[in-house]
Amino acid sequence: MNGDALYSIGDLARRTGLTVKAIRFYSDRGIVPPTDRTPAGYRRYDVDAVARLELVRTLRDLGVDLPTVRKVVDRRMSLPEVAARHADALAVQIRTLRLRRAVLTAVARRGSTAEETDLMHKLARLSEDERRRLIDDFLDTVFGDPDANPEFAGIRRSMTPELPDDPEIEQVEAWMELAEMSRDPDFRASFRRMAEHHAAERAEGRSVGVRRDPVAAVRDLVAPALAAGVPPTSPRADAVVAAVMDEYARGLGRPDDLDLRRRLMDRLEAANDPRRDRYLRLLAVINGWQAPESPAPMLDWFVPALRARMSG
Repeated sequence: MNGDALYSIGDLARRTGLTVKAIRFYSDRGIVPPTDRTPAGYRRYDVDAVARLELVRTLRDLGVDLPTVRKVVDRRMSLPEVAARHADALAVQIRTLRLRRAVLTAVARRGSTAEETDLMHKLARLSEDERRRLIDDFLDTVFGDPDANPEFAGIRRSMTPELPDDPEIEQVEAWMELAEMSRDPDFRASFRRMAEHHAAERAEGRSVGVRRDPVAAVRDLVAPALAAGVPPTSPRADAVVAAVMDEYARGLGRPDDLDLRRRLMDRLEAANDPRRDRYLRLLAVINGWQAPESPAPMLDWFVPALRARMSG
């Protein structure tokens, strides 16, 4: 072909590898219009049509829709702009396909029922924004409005699951379970009670200074006694209970009395909800964190130890 000659659709088909039908289709839609026509009405194209058809074929192979193709060949939209838009769209599709693959693999591995599979499918179809809204709704119930309760900002962030774009099967399974837990009204109420306990202690102990969370104090102070096999009702447990109560009382600036022990008992019983432990473990799987140490064994030891000394 040379720059002055005009060519038939058949010539273009041989040159570009496209079918005559495809070239006629693009010509009819004005994407590659003919340069001229013969007296008999046959279309003729110049050498620029070859470049346009090559570009059209490349864009169509990449999944670009016809209206956008026309904008590119008419120079109403730049090729880099189109490439960026479609790369973003493909990235979303790839993430969706990866998530669906993980869900299907999880269903196959777990031998899920039809009901479980339907639920997993519905949860997996949630967009990233929809997943965030579901979790935000749960965290809003637990911690209140983040703007009105800035003191919970750090805790809230540490409780937020972030499902990766290319999750492992275990992360998908953990997300499904955590999402279901977060929709349970009773679980929400239980978590809310823990947050209220924490907020009350934080407000009351603000003038005292930095202090340890009572659950962390129980975990650290009880662990040696538990490892040594000391029974919670044994006189040998007296010193452990006294140490925990002393730290708790000093943290709140209050004396160790029966009211304070009842208050700590309520706090620890709420914290010892096995669903809280499960949520934190699922959260670690989803976010790729190290599995947290469960305080349950220490709480199971300390609660009866404290109860036995409530009159003391």
